[in-house]
Amino acid sequence: MTNQSVGMSEQDRSERDKFENELKRILEASDKAGILLRVIGSLAFQIHCPKYGYLQAAMGRAYTDIDFGAYKKQTKQIQALMAGLGYVDNREVFIASEGDRAIFDKPEVGIHVDVFYEKLDFCHAIYWKDRLEVDSPTIPLAELLLEKMQIVQINEKDVIDTIMLLLEHPLGDVDKETINIKLAAELCAKEWGLWRTTTMNLDKVKQLAQHYPQLDDTQKAHVTAQVDKVLARLNDEPKPLAWRIRDRVGDRVKWYKDVDEV
Repeated sequence: MTNQSVGMSEQDRSERDKFENELKRILEASDKAGILLRVIGSLAFQIHCPKYGYLQAAMGRAYTDIDFGAYKKQTKQIQALMAGLGYVDNREVFIASEGDRAIFDKPEVGIHVDVFYEKLDFCHAIYWKDRLEVDSPTIPLAELLLEKMQIVQINEKDVIDTIMLLLEHPLGDVDKETINIKLAAELCAKEWGLWRTTTMNLDKVKQLAQHYPQLDDTQKAHVTAQVDKVLARLNDEPKPLAWRIRDRVGDRVKWYKDVDEV
């Protein structure tokens, strides 16, 4: 695990309120405009974990920005929405990503908004197709889990968010307030690299959870049980021939993309 300090700092209530209130403002404006924006990142975990959301502040996990998933067909509407809310579009990022990503800055309040169109594409691609309608105001819980687990050089902030999610929600084969491990297993069966990174990081989450004094023994045991169930489901999912051939090669060949920070 590297870059443990990214997203990790003391953050007082007023600073956290700043991000949470701005998120509400953007979501209200997008709903009014008929724009489909779904929250990802730290604030999504906070929204979807009302019981265990306190762990972010308790463990020193800070908000650093506001992140959304969206569809490309609404790109122009989103650009107009953000301009109307006082944000400046970073055109360099939009052009360099070929329209897959946009960053909108509001320097006077120290907030920037990241919008990922169609997919989250870091070490592995997690696609939104037909999935943004499934949950609100965040992406579905299966994608929230994979959002964190697909990062090869996982950060402490990602571990904390994942712990919260596993404590808060049951595992199952549906999406309604449930981590859809059926979908996660199917996606990992299609791509050996995603399976490799996800299982590797789940093991890290299980191990690291045992060392947080903010968690009691019951919570630590529950995280362990949840991770073991996810791993079993990912490993038991039938794999196609191409997956099995790639598995024989293993780590001898690089299986992920490097992430360039913006």
